Amino acid sequence: MFIEQGIKKNNEFWKYILGCILIIIASTLGQLPLGIVVAFKSFKSGKTLSNTNDAINLLDSNLSLFLIMLSFVFGFFGLVLVVKYFHKQNLLDVTTSRKKVDWKRVFFSFSLWAIFIVVSTFATYYFSLGELVWNFKPIPFAILFVIATLLIPIQTSVEEYVFRGYLMQGFANLAKNKWFPLVMTSLIFGSMHILNPEVDEMGYLVLVYYIGTGLFLGILTLMDEGMELSLGFHAANNLITALLVTSDWTALRTNSIFKDTSKPGGLMEIFIPVLVIYPILLFIFSKKYQWKNWKEKLTGKIVEENNIITEPHV
Repeated sequence: MFIEQGIKKNNEFWKYILGCILIIIASTLGQLPLGIVVAFKSFKSGKTLSNTNDAINLLDSNLSLFLIMLSFVFGFFGLVLVVKYFHKQNLLDVTTSRKKVDWKRVFFSFSLWAIFIVVSTFATYYFSLGELVWNFKPIPFAILFVIATLLIPIQTSVEEYVFRGYLMQGFANLAKNKWFPLVMTSLIFGSMHILNPEVDEMGYLVLVYYIGTGLFLGILTLMDEGMELSLGFHAANNLITALLVTSDWTALRTNSIFKDTSKPGGLMEIFIPVLVIYPILLFIFSKKYQWKNWKEKLTGKIVEENNIITEPHV
């Protein structure tokens, strides 16, 4: 079973706290190039910068995307080193319970969500009354496509490995059940987005969307006994969105095909995905992969006896 793979006597919870600190340090090192470039640009322009977003806005959007994504490359290597040398596990242990990664699951989840984003975006463009405007510029978009395709899947994978893999198993070590890791990773995942510019524009209520997304991805992971579906979904969500739509109030501002000129703040944008779309997706995945024992997989206890992990029926 996936979540039990991290439950070992030498995997005390303090190791996960220290491991997260080491991963954050690695990611911070990856932010140094961005800091250097922004400092040079701000010095050259002579502008006073009030926040990080103002600093990033000084840069070309493709350059800023590249520099932002670099921190996740460093974070990924930090994660691999922590898992291998600190917890004596391999990356497969925090990826899936299967003998190898099921790439068909990754690509199915990616394709399903990518198709939804593409169809809904073009439908919005057609019916948006001018709020979604054409923004396509061939050369900047081609550069964006290369950067995004290479680096955004790394960014989304790092987030999935940290929250749905590493910390999911870490909290299982602490609580010896499944509901606590699911709730805690969802809350932390949502809270990590609190500095996003969307929060400034839409208020703290938008965190419901982020926490709900974390909960959805956690359910995918626990029910499917691996991260393949969450990896595919998250990659499609960030990559296809970055290529299709940008705005002046989102975390990633890109040379995308469309630009959203509307003002944020609609409750529909927050609650429709969480209350309608995600349950539909869970239904589709559950039918395709024949999920059973929902209560046990999402809330069941993990009992350790004589170093053997067993899972009682609830």
